[in-house]
Amino acid sequence: MFGFRPGSAGGRSGGTAKESSVSHIHAISASVIDQPTISVVVPTLNEAANLPHVFCDLPQDIHQLVLVDGGSVDGTVEVAEALWPGIEIVQQTRRGKGNALACGFARCTGDIIVMIDADGSTDPKEIPAFVEALRDGAAFAKGTRFKNGGRSLDITPLRRAGNLMLNTTVNVLFRTRFSDLCYGYNAFWRSVLPVLDLPDPELPAPADGGKLWGDGFEIETLINIRVARAYRRTIREIPSVEKERIFGESNLNAVRDGLRVLRTIFSERFTRSAAIPGAVATTAPAAVVTPAFDGVEVPLERAS
Repeated sequence: MFGFRPGSAGGRSGGTAKESSVSHIHAISASVIDQPTISVVVPTLNEAANLPHVFCDLPQDIHQLVLVDGGSVDGTVEVAEALWPGIEIVQQTRRGKGNALACGFARCTGDIIVMIDADGSTDPKEIPAFVEALRDGAAFAKGTRFKNGGRSLDITPLRRAGNLMLNTTVNVLFRTRFSDLCYGYNAFWRSVLPVLDLPDPELPAPADGGKLWGDGFEIETLINIRVARAYRRTIREIPSVEKERIFGESNLNAVRDGLRVLRTIFSERFTRSAAIPGAVATTAPAAVVTPAFDGVEVPLERAS
């Protein structure tokens, strides 16, 4: 998978230590660590024009490609099926990116789940770097546009300022060192899914046509915080270059969605129980975050 050699990570020796670390944390066998299967989840809403540019850069040996469609009317599904025979098409059950991801995650069968966008802003050619971090001992690989070579060609000054404010708020409240809270390019072991505790895809939509909590763009923040609170293991930040959307317009509203993210942060900190379903019991610090993907683990205690 992705040219990795069995018993190695990143071309370095020391596979035994790596296997011990990851196997102990996730109860994942050494054979899975050496050759993990990869599921890629792509939420879509009228992205037919963008899919050829995205799919051509996907690693050809991924185990599973899951497209979650939100009711596209431009032929998105038909284009996807023509471009990638065997793609799994899922129709999301409610509105919003969060619901789309939850529906996609529920369908995944790979050892590792990768989240990318369909608009061309997240580069599929970076997937091997995320997978490498997971094989090297991380539970969650977090894309960042703001450290160690990462950058954005798309972010507006308003969104950059909002992201900095939200990012700082999370780092203060949870004693983490995230550098890019709201970037949605992430990868994680499928065994982490119970900790995310996302809204059940089978729940009915609100009668007023709104979204359930976690169904919107706040999903990335929700995932990041819950992973950080539930585990004492590492989160690795992976430098990533965010490109401009190729065609179409984003569904993101900086003010409206920013307020949902801010509400999510305070709700997770002050009202959500620390006992998260699926979390592994431990008496050690509950979150370990590396400030950058440099192969060095920096333990950080979360707020009590």
